[in-house]
Amino acid sequence: MVSVHTSPLEQPGTGDAGGMNVYVAEVATQLARRGREVEIFTRATTGSMPPTVELAPGVTVRHITAGPYEGLSKKDLPGQLCAFAAGVMRAEAARPEGWFDLVHSHYWLSGQVGWLAADRWRTPLVHTMHTMARVKNAALADGDAPEPPGREIGEVQVVEAADRLVANTADEACQLVNRYAADPAKVSVVPPGVDLEVFTPGDRVAARAAVGLPAGARVLLFVGRIQPLKAPDLLVRIARRLLDRHPEWTPDDLVVAIVGGPSGSGLEHPESLAELTASLGLAAYVRFVPPVPRPLLAQWYRAADLVAVPSYNESFGLVAIEAAACGTPVVAARVGGLPTAVGDGGVLVNGHDVSPWADAVDALLADPGRRALLGRRALAHAAGFGWDATTERLLQVYGEACRSRTPTPIAGAAILGGVPAAVLP
Repeated sequence: MVSVHTSPLEQPGTGDAGGMNVYVAEVATQLARRGREVEIFTRATTGSMPPTVELAPGVTVRHITAGPYEGLSKKDLPGQLCAFAAGVMRAEAARPEGWFDLVHSHYWLSGQVGWLAADRWRTPLVHTMHTMARVKNAALADGDAPEPPGREIGEVQVVEAADRLVANTADEACQLVNRYAADPAKVSVVPPGVDLEVFTPGDRVAARAAVGLPAGARVLLFVGRIQPLKAPDLLVRIARRLLDRHPEWTPDDLVVAIVGGPSGSGLEHPESLAELTASLGLAAYVRFVPPVPRPLLAQWYRAADLVAVPSYNESFGLVAIEAAACGTPVVAARVGGLPTAVGDGGVLVNGHDVSPWADAVDALLADPGRRALLGRRALAHAAGFGWDATTERLLQVYGEACRSRTPTPIAGAAILGGVPAAVLP
């Protein structure tokens, strides 16, 4: 697998680490459990990390030096793709010929490298976009910068080069066809998953004690990277509207928890959300929590009455399915893959105006019976999204890619029989 700009070893929720990191790590681990050997190529961002790290038995993360370890943002990385590709080629040269049977690249930067690697190694290229410039630019958040034309061009090239394209939802598949002229026969829908052993229901009072929340408060939760695309500011504005309606609520009656760190264009003004919170008189009501490990994140989901996912776009929405797996209802924007991730275990809101969002949240907070019903539905919905199901479907896609490309005999045996595959996130 190829993941140029972010490593599956990084903590999701800050910088460039997010749902894609979880996806790559989980799928690679599941593949290894099924007898496939996986190598993940990612850019080295610190000299303290060894060149290779075992993520799990059968999964090796290789750190490729491409540019300085620190100081490069994602927008600088196109200039380092040649250096990264050279490092990947050198790593492969140390292997017997025909070692890799398939390349799975994640995000367009990795797709550019994966395209070269698959061509050089005469293997199929499977690509997952995760996000798309043309989709993002069609629904920009206020103050967010559009993706540059160079990214759009690069994405079009990867779409044309890939033997198979993996879409997270049917909506994303349509976007690939309609916005990027992808061949529908090459597009396969494979929804992401959720770790059903980590994200489970639990006692709400105990969860609140574990994360330091008042036992009787109304708790609204946002999880994710703090940037305009994810719209955490909308949740803060909703809180202000709720307090205007219920002036008797104290910080023991309402808590807004924001778990995550600045990312993307949010790095330009990392204090802007805290400044907005203070300007609205909400400093006592809003808690900013840095990214946390998944077991503790599950406690935050269990502690919440509602999880808000107000993003301007999501290819799927892992936060929504993680919350659902913990039995917590979600209020989400009706965009991208969120209707698929939420299912009937939450409420979808059109647009990003504060009033309809505040109405939806206020109504749910006032109706514990409905929240309980949505929580039960969410739990049942999430049960169909385990990573094992995602991986089984991906193996089918890998097999289709190998057969359509007419691979070498060793490659044909590899995917179906269990020898090494390369995945590029």
